[in-house]
Amino acid sequence: MTSRTVFYNIIRFFFLISFQVLILNHIYLGGFINPYFYIYFILLLPFDTPKWMLLISAFVIGICIDIFTNTIGLNAAASLLMAFCRPFAIIVISSGPESLIGDTPSLRNQGIKWFLYYATSLVLIHHFALFYLEIFRLNEFFLTFTRLILSSIFTMTLVMISEYLLYIQGK
Repeated sequence: MTSRTVFYNIIRFFFLISFQVLILNHIYLGGFINPYFYIYFILLLPFDTPKWMLLISAFVIGICIDIFTNTIGLNAAASLLMAFCRPFAIIVISSGPESLIGDTPSLRNQGIKWFLYYATSLVLIHHFALFYLEIFRLNEFFLTFTRLILSSIFTMTLVMISEYLLYIQGK
C-alpha cells in the first residue's frame, strides 16, 4: 500500500464515522430501515490489505460506532464477520486474477455486476449478524428479517450512489 492510499483510507475512516454518527444514526424510517453506511470503509479497502490489518480496521471502525451508539460490541462483531468473509467473497465472485483490476474494489475497476455481487453479499452478512445479535432470539425472526432486507437495500443504495459519484468524478 502506498502512503497516498493509507492517507485516503484514514480520511475515509473519519468521514464515514462522522457521517454515520451525526446523520445516519438519526434515520429510523418506520423502525425498519437503519442505514449502516460506515461499512463502505471495509468494502473499499485495497485488495492487497493484509488479513490482520483488514480485521483490525474492521474492529476499530465497528467499536468506534459502538462507542457512539452505546451498542456494546454489536457493530464491532458484525464488522469483524464481514471483514473475515471479505476475502472469501472476493474469491467466489471473481473469475480469476484478471477480474481484480486496480488497487481497490470499485464500480470503475470491476464493473457493476461484480461490484453489486461483492457489496450486496458483504452488506447482507454484516446486517444479518448485526440485527440477529441485537435481537438475540428467534421469535421475531421474520420481523428482523424484514428489517435486515430493508436496511440492506437502503445501505446498498447509499453505496451505489457513492460509487456512481466516484465514477463520474473520475471521468
